[in-house]
Amino acid sequence: MTDIARSRAWRELDLDALAHNARILSAALAPGCSLMAVVKADAYGHGAVPAARHLQRCGVRAFAVACLAEGIALRRAGIGRQILILGYTAPEQAPLLRHWDLTQTVADEAHGAALAARGIPLSVHLALDTGMHRLGIPAGDLSAIARMYALKPLQIRGVFSHLCVSDSLAEEDRDYTRRQLQLFYETLSRMRARGLDPGETHIQASYGIWNLPLQPCTWARAGIALYGVASDEGPTLRALDLRPVLSLRARVASVRTLQRGEGAGYGLAFRAGDSPRRIAAAAIGYADGLPRSLPQQGGEVLLRGTRCPMAGRLCMDQLLLDVTAVPEAAAGDIITLIGRDGGTELRAETVAARCSTITNELLSRLGARLPVVVRGGSTPCTRKERQAEASSG
Repeated sequence: MTDIARSRAWRELDLDALAHNARILSAALAPGCSLMAVVKADAYGHGAVPAARHLQRCGVRAFAVACLAEGIALRRAGIGRQILILGYTAPEQAPLLRHWDLTQTVADEAHGAALAARGIPLSVHLALDTGMHRLGIPAGDLSAIARMYALKPLQIRGVFSHLCVSDSLAEEDRDYTRRQLQLFYETLSRMRARGLDPGETHIQASYGIWNLPLQPCTWARAGIALYGVASDEGPTLRALDLRPVLSLRARVASVRTLQRGEGAGYGLAFRAGDSPRRIAAAAIGYADGLPRSLPQQGGEVLLRGTRCPMAGRLCMDQLLLDVTAVPEAAAGDIITLIGRDGGTELRAETVAARCSTITNELLSRLGARLPVVVRGGSTPCTRKERQAEASSG
């Protein structure tokens, strides 16, 4: 485990909150539908290996990643459950897919044919394009779908699609989502009528869980919701008791006083004005994944439970803060950029909104040089574990 006493900046992963969210999301699904945990992009910046290990312990039976390297990393870390690669893998890497027992998405008909041409039995899921027009075989093209089933090296274990406006509650977007759903289920029905077994099916992602009726699928792909945040501050139809999993913290390196009129940082962009100001330099910067525009967009941190504004220009490795409101601030203090400090909280949705982005981007950009500190994990994850603990107590 990372030694916080020696760290300049770090991410904290709350395993108890992660397990709680997995339970809440699982309970929100239709009977027979289970959670597929999306842990791509280092689990949205949370740390894919510790997150997936704990979710596996909690009974999660399927994981989704973006690429081959992410899938291999999970296998090497001991994740033995199904791992679906949602993105493209070059056909030349088919031996690695087979060796690591990874399930590959067929991105389109040409991709499927190229994978099959390698002559290696591969477990795959067919992506169907129901209207997002990104990846997938056109959902209505039964001939193309049948051609995939005729490719013997491909072992088609599932069929899925992706909803492109399920995060929106505007009626025109909800209508588009309904059309996508209708096309998806009609295609599945026509496939079954032709003797083509879709296998495992899935179309919901996080906002599909928040905003759609229960769906009769095998899996629901929970990404950002699994980590206890929404993509933005917009409304959802269902209120789920989800808890933020990540906190982002850094250490104060130095504190000094700026005299009246003095400037600090690149371009002397921060000025003390008509009275002295206390400023602190914290050991985190845009090379750690923070948006460079954050100080100019009202960025702030928590220091000793007090909100302190960011000051001047964000540097590659350093962040200036106006800590005048915290006269006792000192080198070695810990600042919170996302998370709680005492009774005050800075949410990822708020930070993302200030930078005109979404939490998905903000969190997944957090840099690899920010170590992950694991918190919790002693709380039983599954109902069986909780019952066993209760009976033993």
